[in-house]
Amino acid sequence: MLALLAACSPEPRESRVDPRDYRSFVLWSGVRPPDYLAQAESVYLLWGEVRTDDPSRIVPLRREVPRDPGPAVWLVVRAERLDWGEGTYRQLLDAAQRWRAANRRFAGIQVDFDAATLRLGSYAEFLRALRRRMPAGMQLSATGLMDWSAGARREDLAVLKGVVDEVVVQTYQGRTTIPDYERYLPTLERLDVPYRVGLIEGGEWNPPPGLERDPRFEGYVVFLTGR
Repeated sequence: MLALLAACSPEPRESRVDPRDYRSFVLWSGVRPPDYLAQAESVYLLWGEVRTDDPSRIVPLRREVPRDPGPAVWLVVRAERLDWGEGTYRQLLDAAQRWRAANRRFAGIQVDFDAATLRLGSYAEFLRALRRRMPAGMQLSATGLMDWSAGARREDLAVLKGVVDEVVVQTYQGRTTIPDYERYLPTLERLDVPYRVGLIEGGEWNPPPGLERDPRFEGYVVFLTGR
C-alpha cells in the first residue's frame, strides 16, 4: 500500500522566480529596466567596477544619477580586488554623495565582491575601512556567498556585525541557480546581521520552512537578466 501511495503522489513542483512577484531588484549595466521597476520598493543599481588591472580607479558604468520619485536606491560597486587607493574611495564616496543629494530615498552603498569563505575576516576589514570613510546615515551592504554561513568561522562572521547593515546572500552563480542550494539555507541562522536572499530571474527557488520567521531575514532581491 505504501509503495502504491508513493507511486501516486505528485512529484514536487519546481518553482521558478517570476520577478513580478517580488519588490526588490538588482539592475546590472546593459539590462533594460522593466516597466514594473517603477513600483519596486528598492533597486540595487550597478554604478561602476574596480577591475583587476587597476585598483586606483573605478570604471563608471552608469552616468545618470537616479532622482525622485522612485524606489529606494543602492549604489553598487563591483570589485575584482580590494587593495584600493585613496582616490578610489573618494571616487566612490563622491558618487554616493551626488546620488544622495538627488534622491531622498538613497539607501547607501553596496559592495559586490566574491570573498572566499576562508578570507572572510580580511574582507570584513576592508568593509570596516570603507565604513569609516562613509558619512553618517549612509548604509553599507555587501553581497555574500551561501558558503559563508555554512563554512566560515564564527569569529569571522561576527566581525561583519556592526560593519555592514545587511548581507545579500546570492543563491546563484552567473545566470543559474546554484545546484543543491537547499542544503546551505538552514545555516543562514549563523549570520548575525540582517540579510536578504538574492534570487536570479527565472531561476529555481523553493523557500525553506521557517525562513520568513527568522528575525534577521529582510526579504528577497531578484537579479534581473532581461530574459
